[in-house]
Amino acid sequence: MIKLNTCAAIAAGGFVVFLAACSHPPLPPPASERVSPTAMVEAIRAARTGDKSVVQIAPLRDPAVDGYLDGARADEAAGKYRDALAKIEAALKLSPDAPDILQFRAEEEILLREYPAAEADAQRSYTLGPKVGGLCASNWQTVLEIAESKNDQAGVADARIRRDDCHKAGPGRL
Repeated sequence: MIKLNTCAAIAAGGFVVFLAACSHPPLPPPASERVSPTAMVEAIRAARTGDKSVVQIAPLRDPAVDGYLDGARADEAAGKYRDALAKIEAALKLSPDAPDILQFRAEEEILLREYPAAEADAQRSYTLGPKVGGLCASNWQTVLEIAESKNDQAGVADARIRRDDCHKAGPGRL
């Protein structure tokens, strides 16, 4: 009887080992899920904070644009990203080539996980905007964050170099 129980226990143990060998480890989360969209947007906004590299010029614009943008910021703070995006779209109808508004839309698109659209908006913002300063840094940080989400190391390295090139020291003052 003991011999039979021992054989059964050995067989059961062998079967468990066999099943364990056949199982696969859990798959890592998709690259786009490794970093939350809110963390991506925080990094993008941090890239422009405190930039003291050059004088930055902001054009005067229609007060309605600022109203839409204020509403978009309030919607974003409330987690209403689609509503915020709609207000940004309305602002862009009044000021279609404003690089800062395009970058804001890119950030909102990241929050909505619309990464291809966000990257296109950041690139267009860079094309239309200044090639130095905080906005430039945000443009390239956007590209960097999206490249990281895709685990595109070459894209990350290129975007990091371009982002760092945005920070140029201004002229010396006497």
